Amino acid sequence: MKLALRLARKGLGKTSPNPMVGAVIVKNGRLITQGYHHYFGGDHAEIDAFKHARESLAGATLYVTLEPCCHTGKKTPPCTDAIIREKIGRVVIGTLDPNPEVNGKGIKILNQHGIETKAGVLEEECRALNEAYFTYMKTGLPFVTVKFAQTLDGKIAAAGGRSQWISGEKFRTLAHRLRATHDAVMVGIDTVLADDPELTVRLVKGRNPARIILDSRLRMPLTAKLVKTAGAAPVIIATTPHADEHKLSNLHEAGIEVMVIPSDREGQVDLRELLSMLAQRGISSVLVEGGAKVITSFLRQALVNRLVIAIAPKIMGKGIEAVGDLQVTDISQALNLTFTRVYRLGEDVVVEAKVAHPA
Repeated sequence: MKLALRLARKGLGKTSPNPMVGAVIVKNGRLITQGYHHYFGGDHAEIDAFKHARESLAGATLYVTLEPCCHTGKKTPPCTDAIIREKIGRVVIGTLDPNPEVNGKGIKILNQHGIETKAGVLEEECRALNEAYFTYMKTGLPFVTVKFAQTLDGKIAAAGGRSQWISGEKFRTLAHRLRATHDAVMVGIDTVLADDPELTVRLVKGRNPARIILDSRLRMPLTAKLVKTAGAAPVIIATTPHADEHKLSNLHEAGIEVMVIPSDREGQVDLRELLSMLAQRGISSVLVEGGAKVITSFLRQALVNRLVIAIAPKIMGKGIEAVGDLQVTDISQALNLTFTRVYRLGEDVVVEAKVAHPA
C-alpha cells in the first residue's frame, strides 16, 4: 500500500476533480504490475496496472489506495467490471470512496462475485492524500487553502498596499507549486489593483489554474495583466448584480468570463454561493492568495480548510494586517489551528495548519 501511495502521488495536480489513486498487483509473493491515475479522463489506476501486466492476473491480490469505482463515469467504465473480468482473487483497499455513487458499493459488488476484500489499510494516509477530493465530495464545496506571507509582526503589505516582496524566493516558488496543484487561484480586486499579478505558474512545471477575481463593483482595469493574459488560463471575475453592465460587456469582449453572484449583507460577493457554483463546475480546490479583506472574510465565514503561511524575518510596524476583525469577543471563539508542518524555507519560517472552526 505504501508503494501504491507513492504511485498515486505522481498524479498530483493532474487528476482533479478525480482523486489520485495508485494500484499494485502481487501474485505468488511477486509484484507483477503497478499503475496510477495519470490525468483526468485517463485510465484509472487499476486499469493502468492491468494494461502493464505481462502474465495472467487470475488469483492475484490488488492493492489500491481508494475503493474501485462501480459506476460509469463521464470518461471511464467501472473498475469493478475489469477486476471481475481479470479474475483478481483479493482486493486490499486503503479507504472507501466518499462519492455517493461508490461508498461501499464497489466492495459489495466484488464480494458478490466471490472476490475477497479488505479495507482500511493505511487509511489515514490514503484519506490525507485526497483531502481535497474528500472535502469536495462530502460538503459540495471546494477544498480551500489560504496562502499568504507576513512579517513577524503580522503585516502582509505596506500601508500603501504593496506586498512585493515580503517572503523570500523559495516561498514564492512554493506558492507557484501550490497554484499548480489547485484547480483555481483566487484574489480580491484590491490585490489586483495594488500588485497587478498574473496568477500563473511560472517558477515550477505545472498547469495554470483558473484565475478568479472577487470584484463586487467591476473595478478590474482592462489594462491589467490578468486581462492581457486571458489566453494563458481562464479568468473569471465574480461580481454582484450591482456591477456596471457596460463594464461587464467590455470584459466579455476581452475574453473574460463574469459570474454574477448574489451579494451578502455587506454588498460583497457571497463567498459560499460562489464556492458552491465553482464546485458544480468541477473545481474541487481553491487557493486563496489575498488580500487581507478576502482572507478575513473566508476565515470569518468558516470556509477555510488549510493555511500555508510564510513568516518573514521582517518587522513592518505600520502596515496592513494579514487578518482583520473576525468578530471574536472571547478567547473561546478564536479559531483553533492544528499545525501539520512547521519548517524553514530559505529565510522564512513556513507554517502549514488545518483550521478547526468553532461551533
